[in-house]
Amino acid sequence: MDGLPNICGSEELVAEATLAGRNTTYDIQHTRFDKVDSAFAIALHMHQPLIPAGGDDLETAKIISNLEHMFNNPDSGDNHNATVFARCYERMGEFIPKLVRKGKQPRVMLDYSGCLLHGLCIMEQEAGSHRKPGESRGGSLLPGASSHREPIGRNIIETLRDITCDPAYGRCIEWLGTPWGHPVASSTPVQDYRLHVRAWQHFFAALFGFEALGRVRGFSPSEMELPNHPDVFYEFVKTLKECGYRWVLVQEHTVEAAEGGGVRDPHVPHRLVARNSRGEECAITAIIKTQGSDTKLVGQMQPYYEAMNLGRRELGGKSIPPVVTQIADGENGGVMMNEFPPKYLEVMAEASGSSCPPVNITEYLEYLDSIGVTESDFPAIQPIMQGRIWERFTDGAGPEAMARLIEELKKEDDRFHMEGGSWTNDRSWVQGYEQVLGPMQTASAMFAEKVLAQNVPTSHPRYREALFHLMIAQTSCFRYWGQGTWTDYGRELCRRAIDILEKDF
Repeated sequence: MDGLPNICGSEELVAEATLAGRNTTYDIQHTRFDKVDSAFAIALHMHQPLIPAGGDDLETAKIISNLEHMFNNPDSGDNHNATVFARCYERMGEFIPKLVRKGKQPRVMLDYSGCLLHGLCIMEQEAGSHRKPGESRGGSLLPGASSHREPIGRNIIETLRDITCDPAYGRCIEWLGTPWGHPVASSTPVQDYRLHVRAWQHFFAALFGFEALGRVRGFSPSEMELPNHPDVFYEFVKTLKECGYRWVLVQEHTVEAAEGGGVRDPHVPHRLVARNSRGEECAITAIIKTQGSDTKLVGQMQPYYEAMNLGRRELGGKSIPPVVTQIADGENGGVMMNEFPPKYLEVMAEASGSSCPPVNITEYLEYLDSIGVTESDFPAIQPIMQGRIWERFTDGAGPEAMARLIEELKKEDDRFHMEGGSWTNDRSWVQGYEQVLGPMQTASAMFAEKVLAQNVPTSHPRYREALFHLMIAQTSCFRYWGQGTWTDYGRELCRRAIDILEKDF
């Protein structure tokens, strides 16, 4: 829309679609849950940031996908992997139909950031503009690929749309919602995070339709990062619930049992409880990803082999199969690039119809619904370090009392923090990134003051342009790779967002 992704303006339609999706069930008869001992689930996370790199001068460079930048600069770093990355983004569109035609029951959950999906759309449009009249999409080249390079095949978005919308494959694919710009939840203002969540739903519906959006029931946080400040976490869960999500994927070491200690059985669903300083409470179902080397575990289909050694257990007075769940980057590293495809095809063929089948999480939860096991039966958990707060906090005492207590706890123990937890427990998303976080906070405050507080219509092009620049400036990549080019990218995107807010509002 006006050269920008469709990320806002249809809030009522998006809400209707997610509400309608709650009344749509998977065909759980394809998996005889009552006959199996255990099950396994895998998710593939895909992301490429949008960066100001389409030109020589940082301040005037066109905003492009990092994937396009890789194609345009194949001799830099690992940019030679660009074609392989592009192949990874589309290959499930080949694997799923191939297995279904053989009578198998493959499963996979897909988590694609809005930044990546938008970048793929723009790259395909630019490739299309170079096609000759009547030339099919099948022979197109990605931008930056010279004519002697090998074509990447069909358009990636079209391939994903085929397996998403075709009823023959719909039960095999479960899309996971995610924040559009890949922000870190604990250090992104709560009102902005909600905008990211809704923006992804808008864009997904624009690409794949409202019916497909209604089937998106699970949520995958960027970087597997879970905020642990009670007020921020409460707003995080509230956002997910109000946006129609039923469950969220969490990393094992980012949560603790409500009664203290670690998670006792990560292979059953849990109830993730959020409480804030004002005494309000809400909860959402949590599916736990266990610790380990992500890409190797998924690339070699380890969840299947782990699940084979598990047996049924009792939950809510009923016998249920446990599920081993893992998520990993779907394109990063030699294991995912090279070992995953044959191993996925092998395991899906072997496990289909067995006593340890592949499943997607929503169909598993709907099976539990069908036998009377509900969220209230799940063990309660909360984000790490919250137990130490609730031991000393007077219920409903308010934000100021909470802030005082947190400062006391920090002074007593320098390991205590409210930065949240993510897929890695040795990385801070805050410390050392003041040069990026400062401009991010300025842009966020200006957007709140000039756009949200003034009730600018979400359908207005000015709103969309400002929101787009705000969200891409909040991408986690600008705090992942350390100081240097990536923080320069982040600051430049913040500058552009601030400039738009100053000039257009």
